Amino acid sequence: MTPRHKEVTVPEERPRAGQCESINAVLSRIGDKWTILTVMLLAKGPRRFSELKREIGGVSQRMLTLTLRNLERDGLVTRTVYPTIPPRVDYELTRVGHSLRIPVEELGQWAFANLDTIAQARAAFDGRRQEEAGG
Repeated sequence: MTPRHKEVTVPEERPRAGQCESINAVLSRIGDKWTILTVMLLAKGPRRFSELKREIGGVSQRMLTLTLRNLERDGLVTRTVYPTIPPRVDYELTRVGHSLRIPVEELGQWAFANLDTIAQARAAFDGRRQEEAGG
């Protein structure tokens, strides 16, 4: 095994009937780009809605609201309302949410490390497609 490879343990037990649907639902949630960006920001500490919206950039108010609500429903985020005027609301990762931080950060590091390679592959693919269409 090279120094860059990590040993992976595979669970002995395979998913039972019905579990695949549940696993798909969880993977769909945590694989969503807004979820990943939200988790990465909340890993740095609690944030207010407006901070998250500003730091994420490009996310609509409705999509961020849905993302936070779904993360709260799944037990990954807590929502704390402070009785001030106007009310202050903070979002924070739970223990389970923090456990997601490591794989999300690794995925982000992988994406960053491979940006150039992926851009080159896309350009080569697009060039071949254009040649096929034109020639």
